[in-house]
Amino acid sequence: MFRNINQPRPIWLATIIKIGIYITAFVPLIIFSQFISPFHFGKVVIFRSLVEITAVFYLILILKDRSYLPKKHILLTIFTLFTLVFVVSTFISVNPYLSFWGSLERMGGLWSFIHYLVYFIILISVLKTREDWLRLLKLAVFIGVLSAFYGFGQKTNIKFFIGSGERARIFGTIGNAALFAGYQIVILFLALSLALSSWVSAKHKGYFYTAALINTIAVLMTAVRGSILGVGVGFLLFAFLYTISSHSRMAKKILLGLVGLAVVFVGFAFTFKNSNFVKSSGYLTRLTDFSFQTYTVQTRFWAWRAGLTGWAETPKTILFGWGPENFNVPFSKHFNPLFFQGIGSETLFDRAHNQFVEILVTMGALAFLLYVAMFAVACRLIWKRLVKTGRERALGIGLISLIVAYMIHNSFIFDTSANFVVFFTVLGFIAWLTPRNGEINTKSQIPNYNLSPKTYHLTMGQQTLLLLFLIGAGVLIYRTNILPSKANYTITRAIVKSWAGDFDGALAKYKEALAYDVPGKYEYRHRLAQWLLEYTGGKKLGEKEAAAIAYGIQQVQKNANETQQDYLPYLYISRAYIILGKNNPQSSYSDEALKNSLKALEISPSFIRTFYEVAQAYLNKKDYENAIKYFQRAAELNPDVGLSYWYLGATYLETGNVESGLKAINRAIELGYAFSESDTLRLISLYVKAGDFNKIAVLYEQLVHAKPSNPQYRASSAAAYAKIGKIDEAVEQARAAAKLDMAFEAEARAFVKSLGREW
Repeated sequence: MFRNINQPRPIWLATIIKIGIYITAFVPLIIFSQFISPFHFGKVVIFRSLVEITAVFYLILILKDRSYLPKKHILLTIFTLFTLVFVVSTFISVNPYLSFWGSLERMGGLWSFIHYLVYFIILISVLKTREDWLRLLKLAVFIGVLSAFYGFGQKTNIKFFIGSGERARIFGTIGNAALFAGYQIVILFLALSLALSSWVSAKHKGYFYTAALINTIAVLMTAVRGSILGVGVGFLLFAFLYTISSHSRMAKKILLGLVGLAVVFVGFAFTFKNSNFVKSSGYLTRLTDFSFQTYTVQTRFWAWRAGLTGWAETPKTILFGWGPENFNVPFSKHFNPLFFQGIGSETLFDRAHNQFVEILVTMGALAFLLYVAMFAVACRLIWKRLVKTGRERALGIGLISLIVAYMIHNSFIFDTSANFVVFFTVLGFIAWLTPRNGEINTKSQIPNYNLSPKTYHLTMGQQTLLLLFLIGAGVLIYRTNILPSKANYTITRAIVKSWAGDFDGALAKYKEALAYDVPGKYEYRHRLAQWLLEYTGGKKLGEKEAAAIAYGIQQVQKNANETQQDYLPYLYISRAYIILGKNNPQSSYSDEALKNSLKALEISPSFIRTFYEVAQAYLNKKDYENAIKYFQRAAELNPDVGLSYWYLGATYLETGNVESGLKAINRAIELGYAFSESDTLRLISLYVKAGDFNKIAVLYEQLVHAKPSNPQYRASSAAAYAKIGKIDEAVEQARAAAKLDMAFEAEARAFVKSLGREW
């Protein structure tokens, strides 16, 4: 209805580009379920492919019509400068390959980030009218709602929804509750902003309000405290800014209501957090836990401290960081031993779980300042051009609230593909709303084409160039997106075969995947090593298995050679050599294991697991003195880990030092270390010789808990209880043994009567 009929119609190149942009909006819904990193890998390879194809048509378009060149804008300048610092940081990175390509799990790195910049440039250059932007933003909100409903489906047992099974915390199509919450925050405030804008029709306002409500519910169902805090602050900020800028009584009432609601919630949390009502709900327990002493909160602080300590090491790291995607390096170098609580502890942070700290540590102070400036400048432009003028007050305040809520969310997590796509879409919208000339783009506008209709036909040279660019894009897509996808899928086939016990088939698939030699090979080599170590760990090795381990060592050695200051490859190599040399104290394999584990220890001096590997290599060599020394040092690094004392005690016992062995093992028991069945039985025999029936009773309690249907364990437990005077417990276990096996009944009856009790 707003089209000027005297203007020529947009050329077909622009139409194709717009279609590409609208297709890109669907990226957050993409899941490659049969791939490693199913919620990130597929999104990135599809996004990159779409941008590369769209960029070809955009290049031809600007050759044809220079009016489609990006207009100067401070947000574009900041974005470009940030990307340039990203480039510099990548090429002087501690691991340039990883900084350029990113890790397989997150699919970050410079190569992907360049695509976000290209997407942003195309976005602000080609979408010139209100209708263009409304079409894209409506689509983005609709897709956000679909992702929310996918998350709701995860609360059911419907197998269609990956992650279903009455999940406590939903993660939608993003794959992680916190990342999903961040994505939903952007969609939520975008929908709310559009609902309140003056240039959305009444019939669409209901759609946007409903979407905002659905997205709010989705964020709440993630139970991510930082994200919920961001939403709460965003709502309060919206009401506050609207109140002071419009002097609206209704806004003031809403603000007071929100403040009251926040006060009530905080009061409820502090008053009832220890009540049975709250403790019976995992959701409420998590939501009302504000303590800085919570383990997950503590691990965040430890990770940030390790990263910041590493950041301040040299002028180079201060200015340009350790390199994108390399947070694990300073984290490992300054590892806090308190992270290690035993086998299964989360001891490797590849990201800071704080986007601001992440950028500062990995890309340096310049990138950090530009990142913060991107948010600050966007808010200033919105306030100055939209809110202060009063022309689009509600829309502007909504966008400022979006940015602040997202910043709070990003203070506890990091960005990934889906979040980047939707946030940079919003940033492009802000750039369109606040052009450099100061005029506010709030009306429907038509680009002023300065070429005659005939010149919109491509010349032969331009057609040839388009064809060559498309061929080049096809080759690029094949090399950087399709081949990595084939390798990724092949690895999952290897994993499936390994689950089925098909050793030869799994090994062949691992070799096939590694032969692609594509980004992701670091993780593929380590997955190969993990599988081989798990498969051969407790088995007698044949020639086939030994050859496979040798191949695994060869592959992981490539990771050690290609990366710097990364302890993990050395630990895999060390463990592999330990397995190869476990039955021969004179084997050179033990020396190789020591060489690699000591190298890992040099890189990360306080990583407890490495001390175990060093000690195990010494055990292979029957060098018990050095093994004890390293187990002791592991126990000193974190005195609250029972596993260290168990290893130490078992080694003392191996040398015949029963007194020191039992002392260390007693400490392991005090710390709640759960022994294996065979280890427990061995300990019981030692405590029988020592006459320590209190310890015997504790150990039989563990066996009964692990194997409740074993009548012998219950009978022995009854005898141990009787020895320490716990008559009621002894009678209970004796009766349970007889109930499980009638052969125990006669002896159990006599035993109970001997205790002075009736059967």
